[in-house]
Amino acid sequence: MNGMRDNSAIPDTIFLLIIINGLAFACQQFFPGLIDQYFALWSFNSYRSDFMLWQLVTYGFLHGNTTHILFNMFMLWMFGRELEGIMGPRNFLIYYLTCVVGAGIVQLIIASLQGGQYATVGASGGVFGLLLAFGMAFPNRVVMLLFPPIPMKAKYLVILAGLMELYFGVSGTNPGIANFAHLGGMLFGFLLINHWKQKRSG
Repeated sequence: MNGMRDNSAIPDTIFLLIIINGLAFACQQFFPGLIDQYFALWSFNSYRSDFMLWQLVTYGFLHGNTTHILFNMFMLWMFGRELEGIMGPRNFLIYYLTCVVGAGIVQLIIASLQGGQYATVGASGGVFGLLLAFGMAFPNRVVMLLFPPIPMKAKYLVILAGLMELYFGVSGTNPGIANFAHLGGMLFGFLLINHWKQKRSG
């Protein structure tokens, strides 16, 4: 397959994304205030830093801690390696970045409505978009959940993940997590996949 060495290897685009995320995280450790000030996604209402357009992309390469980046990079590899093979490296990168930007747009809207004074970081919007695409491409593929460790078909995992993010976002019972941004990544991924389908059928 294009962009795939084998089913367990790291495809070229995913490898590049992991490297960039790792380098960005290293920069955060050495220059935390500077990197977060200019490259995290700041809400319009924030008094700590200004929103700048490039933050809609760069926030997706920053992370809050080691657990955060390791989990997201594992999910990027887990759900992305086969998708890069069927999409091709170029479309895979377009799809992933579309989900990151879409998640950022949704997060800005929610933060503005809530009067948020915080910054958002993390690749989770892109990762949730990959989860959606994986579920649409391989709906009956059985995957093993991490928490709890039970097998589940991909299509049900997507539904469960979406419902959980919606519940946590509306209820506010999972503070510090950008639940609506995760949903935004899934939404923009769904829209792009359907756009591509319509272009192929047209």
